[in-house]
Amino acid sequence: MTPAVNSAKKAKIEFSVHQYEHDSGQASYGLEAAEKLAVASERIFKTLVVKLDTTELVVAVLPVNLMLSMKSVAKACGARKAEMADKTEVQRSTGYVLGGVSPLGQKKSLKTVIDQSAQQYPTIYVSGGRRGLEIELNPLDLQTLTLAFFASICQ
Repeated sequence: MTPAVNSAKKAKIEFSVHQYEHDSGQASYGLEAAEKLAVASERIFKTLVVKLDTTELVVAVLPVNLMLSMKSVAKACGARKAEMADKTEVQRSTGYVLGGVSPLGQKKSLKTVIDQSAQQYPTIYVSGGRRGLEIELNPLDLQTLTLAFFASICQ
């Protein structure tokens, strides 16, 4: 299994693993997951890594059908600016390839912010650490495991 699944198992939280056949031709991995798992896109959350103007890397977890607001994530993290992190930095710090970055089981523990919309659902889906693998879990468990905080980070 992936480090993300192992992290959830080790924490002894309640979670489910969902797999589907990934199509490499898909433009959006998250929307593909929603379609193939027959789950509302608002409950499938993508994991993005941003770099603050302080040079700190931050993990942003948000619904796949929404866009990240760089201004909002920077403000939530006490910075003035944020930009998408470089692909190499993302892979080096998380241990995952793009399209399969999970907020769980990352190589380095990064500050994590989860969009506040997650709190309205009993469970949400996040990447299980590879394309075609999703972990369904309670957003409060995700918050606890990643030491995250909730904030409004979408446009």
